[in-house]
Amino acid sequence: MALRSQLLRNVLNGTQVRHLHEVKRQERAGVAKLRDVLEDRLQEIKRAKTWKHERVLTSPQDTKVRVQGAQGEFLNFCANNYLGLSNHPEVVEAAREGLKKYGAGLSSVRFICGTQSIHKELENRLSQFHGREDTILYGSCFDANAGLFESMLTPEDAVFSDALNHASIIDGIRLCKAQKYRYPHRDLTELEHLLAHSEARIKLIVTDGVFSMDGTVAPIKGLRDLADKYRALLVVDDSHATGFFGETGRGTEEYCGVMGAADIICSTLGKAVSGAAGGYTTGPKELVTLLRNVSRPYLFSNAPPPPVVAASLKSLDLVERSGELRQRLRQNTTAFREGLKAAGLTVAGDDHPICPVMVGEASLAVDLASGMLERGVYVVAFSYPVVPKGAARVRVQLSAAHSSGDVTRAVQAFAEVAKNVGIVKN
Repeated sequence: MALRSQLLRNVLNGTQVRHLHEVKRQERAGVAKLRDVLEDRLQEIKRAKTWKHERVLTSPQDTKVRVQGAQGEFLNFCANNYLGLSNHPEVVEAAREGLKKYGAGLSSVRFICGTQSIHKELENRLSQFHGREDTILYGSCFDANAGLFESMLTPEDAVFSDALNHASIIDGIRLCKAQKYRYPHRDLTELEHLLAHSEARIKLIVTDGVFSMDGTVAPIKGLRDLADKYRALLVVDDSHATGFFGETGRGTEEYCGVMGAADIICSTLGKAVSGAAGGYTTGPKELVTLLRNVSRPYLFSNAPPPPVVAASLKSLDLVERSGELRQRLRQNTTAFREGLKAAGLTVAGDDHPICPVMVGEASLAVDLASGMLERGVYVVAFSYPVVPKGAARVRVQLSAAHSSGDVTRAVQAFAEVAKNVGIVKN
């Protein structure tokens, strides 16, 4: 009783205490050892300056957000909210209606507890949107990539991956037993050399449509030409293009003027299209049927929740209804890139709303991002090993929801901070 009373007093006085079972017994040896090992790893991450600081938002995702522990609002320039649909009233209302009509979820995987009509509706809509035969939904595009290669490739086959492909592609390839080749970023000459010397049954080229750290666009036409020449398949992860890139938002192949170039597309519903969650693979019907039968992330994970699916369906309506949001996004992207160039800063990428402000030194990138935050503009610095040594940058992402005034304010802040920290000389 005395111990219990002391614990209650500590809680009431605001003192941080451990649970009763932790007080009464010594920690297990295995847990103690784990803490020691993990603490060493955590210290290594801190020494390498790759520690991930997660700011806690107390508001919906939008162009202006509130951050726990800070006063006022911050202009948000680091989200994948390309079309500004994450908090769009029609999307929010659709999610609410989806929850009321279909509930929170099925409490199991689709082949056991069945699927819902709303999931089939979204799969059909995505097939029509991309002009493909069939589509399969996943919990995320990471799951879509994790489930693709292992399902379709054997040791008789070979996969050829761009060196800067997303981590989900890299991990998905690791899971499969195919022969693995990596070609230098967008290097068609080296890729052709690898393809020409391969005797694999299936040759599969895989690339990001748009590369998230650099804002560079894959050479889709050249990749398609090589695929045709060497009887290969072309897979494109279009997560940073679906819904907004290209005249009608059909992604990288539309932007490059080669609609239908990809044999298989993997993409996300968690960026431009609703911003919630979910991913998918779309392509030949036989492939999608195989994935429904053997793809482990699909077979052993619940389907995206009905509110997420309903939000994605409404977002597709908005994407297809009008090009106004895409036009506004292009205008914001152009204004930002031109503004920073005029301020003496270098912005990498290929006319995409991913706008990496190149700095070089990691410490300068951190100083630049910190100075922007002090001025109420939320951006993030990236340095080695996330990006190559000497290529540190502050990545900016534009949204259709940013006003022209928001873009001007960000440009002016970058110009001022860049001078203050010595990136741009007076």
